[in-house]
Amino acid sequence: MPDVIVLATGGTIASRHDDSGAAVAADSGADLLGSAGEVAGVTVTVRDVVRADSSALTLEQLDAIRAAVGEALSSPDVAGVVVTHGTDTMEETSLLVDLAHADPRPVVFTGAQHPADSPNADGPANLAGAIAVAADPAYRGLGVLLSFAGEVQTVRGLAKVSTTAPQPFSGGLPVAELAGSAPHRLLARNAPIADVRVDVVASYPGADGVLVDAAVAADARGIVLVGTGSGNTTVALADAVRRAIDAGVVVVVSTRIVAGPVDAAYGGGGGAADLVAAGAILSRRLRPGQARIVLLALLAGGVAPRWIEAYLGR
Repeated sequence: MPDVIVLATGGTIASRHDDSGAAVAADSGADLLGSAGEVAGVTVTVRDVVRADSSALTLEQLDAIRAAVGEALSSPDVAGVVVTHGTDTMEETSLLVDLAHADPRPVVFTGAQHPADSPNADGPANLAGAIAVAADPAYRGLGVLLSFAGEVQTVRGLAKVSTTAPQPFSGGLPVAELAGSAPHRLLARNAPIADVRVDVVASYPGADGVLVDAAVAADARGIVLVGTGSGNTTVALADAVRRAIDAGVVVVVSTRIVAGPVDAAYGGGGGAADLVAAGAILSRRLRPGQARIVLLALLAGGVAPRWIEAYLGR
């Protein structure tokens, strides 16, 4: 009988409404497993790592979650690991784990769109499904996965695109389309990210360079620029990007648009072509949250900018 370890970290799946009507993380991992019920043919062990809304997670807590996954997989008797997590930042934490996950055994993230005390609670079914995926040898060698609303996706490229839909995520590769072959993944060193500062700055009409300059002054080692369209910005913000790069800061360009590649198609002083000419790196597929995680992990691991570009440029 396969053994699966469930790591509980809070999130909506563990939340209940307090006296004010707000949902707050309350349930333990044992509570979650009790609601999900038994999964036939699987032995499950639960460990509580964090109990928080994922929007409030710190980099130290992300490091702790990744370390807990590694510890869970230290036993050869474990078939796979499930991480219950809030949906707000699930795309970030799951990618961080994936970047250093060289073990063939599946690590499966799941969560919920409705709190545990909601009449529409979806957490129990999602957790039961994730446990079944983690125990199934058919999912070995595919990296870190998301199991949600009956669908299984890889996590690279994942983004939360709805606050209400039963399946809030898109952008990962559906496992059903992989035909048993793993997507190309580059691995990062398992180095703590808590002491690395990477800031996110958004572009918008009239944006100047104040926030980029402030990030540089705060000793940021990296900046993710959330561009408009295919990765474009204002002339003033592009000038600030040049100053940041000249100061030794790695600047990665993503976009606020949900779908489509980031591309150096436009110039004019603030287009992505101008940013690339200044030395910025395009995150062609990953959206800002995941681009920041890649930048954090690779900077923490001492990876040179050219390898950051090699990863994000795929």
